[in-house]
Amino acid sequence: MKIIRLAAVGVVAALALTACGNDSSDKGSGDAAAGGKTKVRLWLNGTDTPEPVRQYAIAEFAKQHPDAQLVIEQQVWDGLVDKLTTSLSGSDSPDVVEVGNTQAVAFSSAGAFQDITAKKADLGGDDLLKGFVDAGSYDGKLYAAPYYAGARLVFYRKDLLKKNSIAVPTTMAEYVAAGEKLKKAGGKDFSGIWWPGQDWRNGLPYIWAEGGDLATQQNGKWAGSLSTPQSVEGLKLVQQVMANASGAAKDGNETDPQVPYCAGKIGMLSAPGWVSGSITAPKADGGCPDSKKDLGVFALPGDTAGTTAPVFLGGSNVAIAAKSKHPDLAYDALKILLSDGYQTKMAEAGLIPAKTSLVTALGTDDLAKATAQSATNTRSTPAAPGWANVESDKIMEDLFVQIAKGGDVAKLAAAADQKITAALNR
Repeated sequence: MKIIRLAAVGVVAALALTACGNDSSDKGSGDAAAGGKTKVRLWLNGTDTPEPVRQYAIAEFAKQHPDAQLVIEQQVWDGLVDKLTTSLSGSDSPDVVEVGNTQAVAFSSAGAFQDITAKKADLGGDDLLKGFVDAGSYDGKLYAAPYYAGARLVFYRKDLLKKNSIAVPTTMAEYVAAGEKLKKAGGKDFSGIWWPGQDWRNGLPYIWAEGGDLATQQNGKWAGSLSTPQSVEGLKLVQQVMANASGAAKDGNETDPQVPYCAGKIGMLSAPGWVSGSITAPKADGGCPDSKKDLGVFALPGDTAGTTAPVFLGGSNVAIAAKSKHPDLAYDALKILLSDGYQTKMAEAGLIPAKTSLVTALGTDDLAKATAQSATNTRSTPAAPGWANVESDKIMEDLFVQIAKGGDVAKLAAAADQKITAALNR
């Protein structure tokens, strides 16, 4: 047994984690679900995985293992790093967990996940999304497999653009101007471009387009780089949009954007592609299916017509916990999540599947076309094990809230850089 410090996740006290896992046998554990069946616990986060897809996984697992039960335990993204840190190191660890692609390397490097390098070919091999394989790897070994990806798109109200004589934007400048015009026409609580203050991921295209970045590595050390002239220029445009185009709460988060959209409070919304499914979902599930006829979508445009802005490629990895009580059953659950049947259903829901060969399942409609266009120009957060510390400390959220409230961008960026540097290297 090897004891590893979970320093990469920034816990105050070191937590002991077994890197070797438990006995591979799933019998006689004493951990059973109702009816005497062995319970295999799968943590899924947020609402990105549609309910029908979840039920597919449960049904497929039941077919393979009549004496076991796959139990999906719903988690929220907010505070997930801290919850995973505690749960994965304790005696009541879940068996399989979904983790954000920007968080995967921290847990992989800390020994929180089982090594699945030898199983990569069985899970999909070279067909797996390379960027997400890289995100789930550490020291040449694979610990967290790709689950799904999603490039950000702009959803908009066709009827409102037409009513206000606004053409679909083809440049970033046109996009900002359209948002400001829609906001002026809609009033105080209306958003031409919906942008709650904590939503830092939507600010990345503005930073990257100006040549800036969140952090850079020099001489083996990571340092925040939001205070560079390029990054500051991008952040100033962020502040302009927040002030002149958004009516969202300046300290709010981007959770459940379908709620204000369905309430008629949004003209344009930059969000991952799967949000389309949330908007058009049945009313009982919080959506507004009647809005589908007026729901348009386009890739966030770049500085010149015909180009796209560099957008954040978000998504998730999925891994078997190092302390899973049922590693063999957990692996069978993981195989279902990576199966063609499951991943095809994910693609049909607007998520970029974990296997490149299944991208055609996204379809040929406007959403699929915009997804394909947007995915040609994507980036991610710095590939630093300590980036999970930045997210756990909510440094970016705090920065963007202060920007939304009208603070001095250059001073705020310099202060954030100090915090980012410390978080990346602790």
